Amino acid sequence: MRYDEFLARVRDLGEYKSQQEAEQIADAVLSVLAARITPGEVEDLAAQLPGHLSEILEENRVDQPETFGVEEFCRRVGERTGARPRTAEWDASAVLAPMAEAISGGELNQVLSQLPSGYAVLFGKPELSG
Repeated sequence: MRYDEFLARVRDLGEYKSQQEAEQIADAVLSVLAARITPGEVEDLAAQLPGHLSEILEENRVDQPETFGVEEFCRRVGERTGARPRTAEWDASAVLAPMAEAISGGELNQVLSQLPSGYAVLFGKPELSG
């Protein structure tokens, strides 16, 4: 998937007004995700994402990933975007669901294996949550 295709998918799912808004939301969500998964996983994920998305992941990679659940994830996304928690959850899904489509199944499983099961629904994989 090309970068512009990815942003178009985010824009459609999130019902954003512009490609620029979709890009800002994607940047916020991926920067929070980068702080939540291991540096090696950030590199692997970045290798499968197009253009600027891989840069955002790499720029926000941390040596020691933090452990936090979905609520905190959404709170941090909202902090970056100025959104309320439910809107931030919507924003996270608008980015993570197309990301799940853009990467290999193996890579998606690797990312999800580092997150509590509640995250699966954000990736458009409700059958994995519970």
